[in-house]
Amino acid sequence: MSEDGFYVVTATTDLAPGDQMHVELDGEDILLCNYRGKFYAVSYYCTHAFMPLEGGYLEDGCVSCPYHGAVFSLADGSVQMPPANGGLKIFPVRVEDDTVAVSATPLNDPA
Repeated sequence: MSEDGFYVVTATTDLAPGDQMHVELDGEDILLCNYRGKFYAVSYYCTHAFMPLEGGYLEDGCVSCPYHGAVFSLADGSVQMPPANGGLKIFPVRVEDDTVAVSATPLNDPA
């Protein structure tokens, strides 16, 4: 971890556009996504049935739950399509040189 709370979690070349990966930082389960060359970090679990979002479709700036179809914005964690009724936490992402770093401190509190 750096002094400002960011953890280097992967190389930019190891997470191609369309790819996703699970990251655990300070007790937070995070889904890191590369959507069209931009990296996003959101809560790993869907707020509907608490199933992993990993493996869901990345489309139109959103991630969909592969189990029940809830859709969330990658940019702000908001629900775009039910059955979820609560948004996701979003986490700061920093890309430097060829690394991707994520902070475990969320930017929002969707509760």
